[in-house]
This record gives sequence, C-alpha cells and structure tokens, in this order.
Amino acid sequence: MTAAMGKIKAVLEEQIREYKNLLALLRRERQCLIDFDEEGVEELAKQKDTSVLKLRLLEQERLRLIEEFYGAHGDGAGETNFSLQELSRVTGDGGFIEMRRLVISLLQGIQELNEFNRILIARSLHFVSDSLSFMGKAGAAAGGGRAKGLMVSRQI
Repeated sequence: MTAAMGKIKAVLEEQIREYKNLLALLRRERQCLIDFDEEGVEELAKQKDTSVLKLRLLEQERLRLIEEFYGAHGDGAGETNFSLQELSRVTGDGGFIEMRRLVISLLQGIQELNEFNRILIARSLHFVSDSLSFMGKAGAAAGGGRAKGLMVSRQI
C-alpha cells in the first residue's frame, strides 16, 4: 500500500468514526425529543453542528488526497469525483469496497433517524400550537372575549 492510499484510508476511517458519532447523537436526540428534554436537544444540536463541520473538513481532505493520488499516477489528474469503487478498481484494494458499504449503511441510518426526528419535532410543534390555541379560546370564553389575568407566552 502506498503512502497516499494509507492517508486516504486513514481519512475514511476517521469519517466512519464521525458518521457513527453522528448516528449516536441522532439516537440521543430522538430520546430527548420523546422525553421533551429541550435542554438536551439544544446541547445535541451544538454537538451535531460540530460533527457535521468535522465531516465536511474530512471530506475536503479525502477529495484532496484522491486528487493528489490520481495526479501522481497520471490517471485523471485534477479529477476529484472518483468513487471508492473506482479507487478500489484502480488500486486493487478491496478494503475500499468494504469502507464504501459501511459508509452507505451509516448514511442510510443517519437519513432514517434524521427523518424520524423531523417528524417528532413537527408533531411537537403541532401539539404546542394546538395547546396555545385551546388556551387562548378557553381564556377568551372565560373573560367575555378577552381573558383577564391569563398570560400565555408563545415563546418556546
């Protein structure tokens, strides 16, 4: 294995670790949403932002290394859109195929959990909206059109 391939694999392994971390954060977020733990959701949002930023930086590094690898070997110099499948074919290293499968699996899990969490958030917002509407109507009915002494904040 060349030094360039080793660097590419190291970046891919770090990406895989970070995708696993993001998946774990989304699982914790799901539980916080179910438990109505808004402070937990807020903290996890910060951690997710950090994780996504790290993944973007790793992806830029991976693309740079792949471009460097292909440039040094005279195959597609300047090209940065080589897939892991193509990299495996060119290098003869099947490890890239396994990494590709793992990345695809992790990304599917992240997408599913993200969608599930989005649905939980939408339902929670709908519940809060309905509750505020109900309280406003109940207060108006009790106060003859305008509730006296009833204050409802719309801030969440």
